[in-house]
Amino acid sequence: MKLKLFILQIICLCAFVSAQAQTFTLSGRVIDENNDPVEFASVSCPKQGKMTMTSLKGDYSLQLQSADSVEIRFSMVGYKTKVRTLRRPRGKQTMQVVLHSSDNALSEVTITGKRIETGQTQELSKEHLKSMPSTTGNAVEEMIQSQAGVSTHSELSSQYNVRGGSFDENSVYINNVEIFRPFLVRSGQQEGISVINPDMVEKIGFSTGGYEARYGDKMSSALNIEYRRPKRFEASATASMLGASAFVGMSNKKFSWSNGLRYKTTKYLLGSMDTKGEYQPTFIDYQTYLTYSPNKRWDIKFLGNISDNHYNFTPEDRETNFGTMENVKAFKVYFDGQEKDVFRTFFGSLGITRKFNENTSLSLITSAFNTREQEKYDIQGQYWLTQTETSENLGVGTYFQHTRNYLKAHVESAKLLFKTKQKKHNIEAAFTYKWEHIEENSVEYEMRDSSKYSIPHTGKDLYMIYSMRAKNTLTANRVEAYAQDTYRFTGSEGKTLYTLNYGLRLAYWSFTKETILSPRLSLGIIPAFNENITMRFATGLYYQAPFFKEIRDTTTTNGITYASLNRKAKSQRSIHFIAGFDYRFKMNDRPFKFTAEAYYKALGNLVPYSVNNVKVVYYGDNMCSGHAAGLDLKLFGEFVPGTDSWVSLSLMNTSMKLNGKSIPLPTDQRYAVNLFFTDYFPGTTRWKMSLKLALADGLPFSAPHRELESNVFRAPAYKRADVGLNYRIIDNSDRHKKRNPIRNLWVGAECLNLFGINNVNSYYWITDVTGQQYAVPNYLTGRQINVKLSVDF
Repeated sequence: MKLKLFILQIICLCAFVSAQAQTFTLSGRVIDENNDPVEFASVSCPKQGKMTMTSLKGDYSLQLQSADSVEIRFSMVGYKTKVRTLRRPRGKQTMQVVLHSSDNALSEVTITGKRIETGQTQELSKEHLKSMPSTTGNAVEEMIQSQAGVSTHSELSSQYNVRGGSFDENSVYINNVEIFRPFLVRSGQQEGISVINPDMVEKIGFSTGGYEARYGDKMSSALNIEYRRPKRFEASATASMLGASAFVGMSNKKFSWSNGLRYKTTKYLLGSMDTKGEYQPTFIDYQTYLTYSPNKRWDIKFLGNISDNHYNFTPEDRETNFGTMENVKAFKVYFDGQEKDVFRTFFGSLGITRKFNENTSLSLITSAFNTREQEKYDIQGQYWLTQTETSENLGVGTYFQHTRNYLKAHVESAKLLFKTKQKKHNIEAAFTYKWEHIEENSVEYEMRDSSKYSIPHTGKDLYMIYSMRAKNTLTANRVEAYAQDTYRFTGSEGKTLYTLNYGLRLAYWSFTKETILSPRLSLGIIPAFNENITMRFATGLYYQAPFFKEIRDTTTTNGITYASLNRKAKSQRSIHFIAGFDYRFKMNDRPFKFTAEAYYKALGNLVPYSVNNVKVVYYGDNMCSGHAAGLDLKLFGEFVPGTDSWVSLSLMNTSMKLNGKSIPLPTDQRYAVNLFFTDYFPGTTRWKMSLKLALADGLPFSAPHRELESNVFRAPAYKRADVGLNYRIIDNSDRHKKRNPIRNLWVGAECLNLFGINNVNSYYWITDVTGQQYAVPNYLTGRQINVKLSVDF
């Protein structure tokens, strides 16, 4: 009996050893070429059906069956897949793997980012900035305008609307500093060069809603730009019929210096508009960016910008035909007078960062913005409005417009920024103090005379149809603070990945003595059942802290409108509710991404406003409530191998209640379709084509100087196609040309407004002696050809 028990024990022990020999544990770490951990990378053994994902530190562990050879696959979106084979593995095996970036990386929004985005701020690729056809030269904003949920109705403007918001509801940051733009600009052709220099951009982060507490007090969107630090000597230059730019950068281990100079003139483009005359726009911008790192503990960064924009215009005549095939009207004007505008701005920021260790830092960031603006014009027009079929004069008269607007402003700020990474938490907090001073001195009036009668008239009194005077000074301080945490964790089963961002923002403005609190929350989920799916949810309370424009209230006495500053104004409010879905897939072995996002914004304390071209005029008082709701869809991918393209569709509904009447917001755009498509000629990468299409619903409008409740008309849809063709004369990928100082040389041609569509930007209103008004459309630019040359050193 003892012998039988001994034999049985020997058999059990052998079976146990045999079972242990059939399995093994593989563990290790996945890093990138910079020795940083690759989070959420997939580690799998396809033949055994086993898979796990790396932790936030890049670690992984996987139990597998032993065999003669076991194939392990390491993959991550944005990195090249790596396969390793183990020969007869036993016991515990350790393997560290380095994943290298893929040349065809899949991003978010434009899908070129390295990592899967689970938050509401997604990265856009900067690779399309040079090849995209452009009328303004403001490449970053033009790429933003083609995203889902974003719209524009003027190719001459870099302004954009996001989900029903006005131009003023979009915050822009460069290197953690909020950027201001000129205040008096009223038309797209007056706009100069954007403060964002595309030659200096490293990263573009953009959110159409539900963004983090770190971004300021705006209701619609947040655009975050980071300038790059050159790794060696770099230089580039671009010249076209619309302007020129140059960039020079240099660096060593401790110091880097980037310089960008841009010149823009739209004289050639404006010549295609109905109003003929002498256009003399001149826009010049210089930026410098310096970084100095004396050691691993300290970083010093300086960004400076000087912008000098002049818009001079002497109109001569204009002839516009409009109406339908059966009802054609002709509007003819002869002009006298001129317009002279100057927008001169200076901006600088200095940041000093102390790194306590690799994960914790404290920064002091100071900035100063100064602007001096002048808008002067005296223009008289003698017009004839004719019914073409009968040659009947519908209106004959004269109008005279006079403006003397002067504005000086400066804003200084000091920001203390703290960042730390602790295990699964990324914590960020900041405190900002701002000084603001604005001086305005404005006089505007418009006279209309129809058939020798001044309009309006009572038979006894004569009034200007519009007259405004304003002399205001604003001096105030602003306090802003926020704290937020990004917490990444896995579910109880260890495979579903969560990214939770929560934060609180506080702001106080001494002018209105109002304090606002903005809690914000977002959650991203990558479910265990499919790592190619990301679900996103976000909500938050977003306040539009008032600034100069929103508090500028008007009262009318004896036909003259006076503008004053309203100290009782409150912050406008928007509560965001957002649900998003991302699906990454491959078609014909090429990466694609489909994004859908539904949103609802509950709006309160709204200050109603009207929009004429790009000029936003506020009522100056919180009078409305409303909503904006919609659905944004986008498909991005390599429709052609090696090139990125996308198409987006946006559907939206807005409404606000004003004086008991429900009306759409002035930026109500019921639908918008945008397409950006790139392609190479078959068999070569030297020829590159870029196509940009836009179709956007027209905006509601009414006669000027009327109440918003009369917004009963809607402009025609905005339709535009731009195409660019570029040829690469020198290709830096050719090995035998590496000693050539020229890395790339491109020559290109663009056809702007390919189909010559007459898009309506705004309307000029003709009033006859009976008070009847006719809306004469102001058309945008026609078809133009632009030739450009680009070289990289």
